[in-house]
Amino acid sequence: MSPLLETIGLTRHFKVGTGLTRGVLHAVDDVDLAIGEREIVALVGESGSGKSTLARLVAQVHKPTRGEIRYQGQPLTTQRGRRAKLAYRGDVPMVFQDPFASLNPAYRVSHGILRGLKLHRPELSGAERQAEAERVVEAVGLTPAAEVLSRFPYELSGGQRQRIGFAQALAHRPKLILADEPVSMLDVSIRIGLLNVMADLRETEGVSILYITHDIAGARYLSDRIAVMYGGHVVETGP
Repeated sequence: MSPLLETIGLTRHFKVGTGLTRGVLHAVDDVDLAIGEREIVALVGESGSGKSTLARLVAQVHKPTRGEIRYQGQPLTTQRGRRAKLAYRGDVPMVFQDPFASLNPAYRVSHGILRGLKLHRPELSGAERQAEAERVVEAVGLTPAAEVLSRFPYELSGGQRQRIGFAQALAHRPKLILADEPVSMLDVSIRIGLLNVMADLRETEGVSILYITHDIAGARYLSDRIAVMYGGHVVETGP
């Protein structure tokens, strides 16, 4: 069986400096990584090793300098048009390190979830969108869902805001969630709860997860496989 997503020789270089100090930063170099269906893969490494850049390449925030990303056996370069790109971004959403990065403080929590549902699942009626918003909020362990949806982000704790980030991703019916250090800004006492949420989502929703972290203990607790990244390279992988 082919992997859900794989990178083949994936590389991203950035030009840095100007004039005589101009150079090239090798952020990601020749990375081969595969993620199977319903699999949690942890990508660990020190700060600056290229973990987040790799996730942004997979999310199509950055274009690769060279190499290839295959999704469901097909290169992403074959995707043409807005509809195909929108479908991929619904299938492979990203949850950011800072929960405020995905929540607009001027709107209630329901805004981001309902907006995503309208964009990625236009076949749903208004009532169906509201019901689905409540379902995904409950799926990440926040109840009562209707009350949570009516709050503003500042009324939630850091852990609750991060759970809403996962709820927003879950509303798209994703195949793979890119979780970029989602627990690093949370108190140690509540990190385990969010790790358990990710494990539950794999079981109940059937999603795969790329879990990016510098915490090897957390990676060992959650993931099926660990890939170690150093200096832009994946230097080791194992169960």
